Amino acid sequence: MSHPRIHREGHAIIIGVTLLLFIINIPVYIFFAHWIFAITLVLMAFLLCFTTYFFRNPVRVLEVDDPKFLIAPADGRVVVIEEVEENEYFHDKRLQVSIFMSPFNVHANWYPIEGIVLLSEHQKGRHRGAWLPKSSTENERSLVVIETADKIQIAVRQIAGAMARRIVTYAKTGHIAHRNTHMGFIKLGSRVDMYLPIDTEVFVEVGEHVRGNETIIARLADHDE
Repeated sequence: MSHPRIHREGHAIIIGVTLLLFIINIPVYIFFAHWIFAITLVLMAFLLCFTTYFFRNPVRVLEVDDPKFLIAPADGRVVVIEEVEENEYFHDKRLQVSIFMSPFNVHANWYPIEGIVLLSEHQKGRHRGAWLPKSSTENERSLVVIETADKIQIAVRQIAGAMARRIVTYAKTGHIAHRNTHMGFIKLGSRVDMYLPIDTEVFVEVGEHVRGNETIIARLADHDE
């Protein structure tokens, strides 16, 4: 069950928007006609409401009985499920599953599986539309690689979009990735890519809407010891 609250990444911004509302509307109220003040007040109130809505932070706790399940790291729509050559870390063929987040989605990102964070790095780049294929390799992005207890490695890439201007990644190299824990946060429209072993069983389809830390995306394959 989800319980709405405000994400810590939004506290300073919401305070700033609230102060801006007073700074703009007080002189408008004093020096301009009342209908102008009414319009300004409504517009600023809408901005404050949207900002608060954008930084909502629902509490989601999912209990799974299979450690090989991969849970959606973000809210949004599945836009890619395909085999690709991943050349930034694995340098081999991987199964890519991508989730596009609109400005109306929750923008917190969760760890999709438990394990050890082998790598967490940020790369500067462009701010093209996050739905474009080249955004995975050309946009500003952060890459987090997780190794499970079975020594299976997966990668999660946070990608900035045309509107997103800041990627926050809490994952650090050497940290333990726990389920039901935030991996990071992306501000405004953006995308999250997952790079999985080719033999991973995927349970979602392109166009399907998923919920972060709720929707089971896939299951890692069993391997003989």
